[in-house]
Amino acid sequence: MGLEQYKGDMEMCCRCSACKWVPMQRVAGFKFANVCPSISRYDFHSYCGGGRLNIGSAMLKKAVSYTPRLLDIVYNCQMCGACGVSCNYAMDMEVMEPITEFRIKCVEDGKTHPALDKVIAGLRKNGSMVPVKGKRGAWASGLKLKDATKEKVDVLLHVGDLTSYDPSLHKLAKATARILEKAGVDFGIAGDAETSCGGEAYEMGYKDDFLTQAKKNMALIKEARIKTVVTASPHPYHAFKVLYDKFKLKGELKVLHISEYIQQLMKDGRLKPRKKVDLAVTYHDPCHLGRLGEPWIHWQGKKVPGDRFVFDPPKKYRRGTQGVYEPPRDVLKSIPGLKLTEMTRIKEYAWCCGAGGGVSDSNPEFSRWTARERIEEAESTGAEALVTACPKCEKTFSEAIEATGSRLKVYDIVELVEQAIE
Repeated sequence: MGLEQYKGDMEMCCRCSACKWVPMQRVAGFKFANVCPSISRYDFHSYCGGGRLNIGSAMLKKAVSYTPRLLDIVYNCQMCGACGVSCNYAMDMEVMEPITEFRIKCVEDGKTHPALDKVIAGLRKNGSMVPVKGKRGAWASGLKLKDATKEKVDVLLHVGDLTSYDPSLHKLAKATARILEKAGVDFGIAGDAETSCGGEAYEMGYKDDFLTQAKKNMALIKEARIKTVVTASPHPYHAFKVLYDKFKLKGELKVLHISEYIQQLMKDGRLKPRKKVDLAVTYHDPCHLGRLGEPWIHWQGKKVPGDRFVFDPPKKYRRGTQGVYEPPRDVLKSIPGLKLTEMTRIKEYAWCCGAGGGVSDSNPEFSRWTARERIEEAESTGAEALVTACPKCEKTFSEAIEATGSRLKVYDIVELVEQAIE
């Protein structure tokens, strides 16, 4: 049904602008009250969640047609989900689903972005959303890790595209592997056989390419008889846990982000951070681990006839509150000497790092602008370092910090855990 199934949701938008701001009850001050990077950067209603719903509704009525400006609005969105979470604080309507479906419609209608077409061409050729440099499993050279495609293991560690192919991020994959080894986890990797989760292709609008990748991954998992996947990045976490479930491909597979798994290993006494790490930090909630990482809700029903938007049975909405928020914070708090101070916008209302929705490829300047906004917020806490749980966030923040001359350091949570358990 595509965009048509959200006709009622789009018509429900009353242009209240709640999608642009942290809910009033949660606002701590004017400085960091905005929540949507797109409307904050371009300052025109069409660039907000509600504006995009209005455009989608008009498109269904054939009241608008594709123009360069319309496509600029469509693709200058980081698909971070903040608009939907803020709207759903008080409203019952879908926001991100129709926005995603509009992108899918654009792709189906041949109205794509050249930069994203190039990314997808790479995915189709190499099974990666990032440029391929060398072999995918090269980061594990010398570590003597199990090959999950050939040996039976309890856990499959899915590393992800960026960490696999970006030499500057190999340290994160290695740290993750050493942490799991320290805890005595029976795990393996797919190495060169690993392929992209496809999640980013979906949010760019390339639904068919996403489904192709999802089926490849689930075939590998089924053949290897894997029951638990631990992801080293929030993007495959969101794909495996949420999107695969949405399209009924996940089955009984258990999916954990590495921060969740580390928390579990610490509770079980298999990891004990004893070494002091003297550092004042603030934590950034990655979009795909936080609000977008909330489990998918399967619902079947129908709209009750009448003017009101009422369903039978009542429809449950994903409001972002059930994302992965406490595990990374619990892990950080367990590290001796580490002092955690929160930013103003946290958890489901966290500001995006700027790398989502293909924007880092289609409009790098917008991506960097978004990252700088978050860095300013992190600096306001007085922290020495910004900690995240996403390789893409770390890379985006590091590049922005280098460009601005900020003294803020950036770490992935696995880097600090490895320091604490050595």
